[in-house]
Amino acid sequence: MSAIKNKVQLIGNLGNDPEIINLESGKRLAKFTIATNESYKNNKGEKVTDTQWHNVVAWGKTAEIIEKYLTKGKEVAVEGKLTSRSYETKEGEKRYITEVICNELLMLGK
Repeated sequence: MSAIKNKVQLIGNLGNDPEIINLESGKRLAKFTIATNESYKNNKGEKVTDTQWHNVVAWGKTAEIIEKYLTKGKEVAVEGKLTSRSYETKEGEKRYITEVICNELLMLGK
């Protein structure tokens, strides 16, 4: 059961080209967003699509694959864990961000 305590699986499309960051330590980091869509009918019977945006972070070999093959609009399946962190802006405001740390990536579509 411990393997499913913090597990996220998403299928969606990249909202932008991945941002690749090469750290001084030699590690590579990929950051991108994916959109997931859910459709339903409202009380008038009209189809409504709800889009949720998810921040995704990948490290190492996964980041290298993302850099080489993924661009805006590509459909992917992501599996990982959910994390939250905070940071301060230059103006001193505290901001919070929730991200999926990608453990596995599957490229879908064409």
